[in-house]
Amino acid sequence: MSSWVLYILECADGTYYTGITNDLAKRLAAHEAGQGAKYTRGRGPLKVVYSEECDDRSHASQRELHIKKLSREDKVALIQDHVVCAVS
Repeated sequence: MSSWVLYILECADGTYYTGITNDLAKRLAAHEAGQGAKYTRGRGPLKVVYSEECDDRSHASQRELHIKKLSREDKVALIQDHVVCAVS
């Protein structure tokens, strides 16, 4: 069983993108190559500012929806209260 990761990227323009994946390094590379979400294309470089492991895809999707509904201020608070491990 693969674990799922909810992540928040900070784009070069200061905006945030929230997504889920089961391989964060591969997904980040796809975003950087312009093959990820349309939102992140042309907004690089991208930086992972938040990540959270989830038990399964369903839980990750629920967390993604919850975080996408947060105000920018609430997202900033969430990010500041969390330490992110580097992705290699």
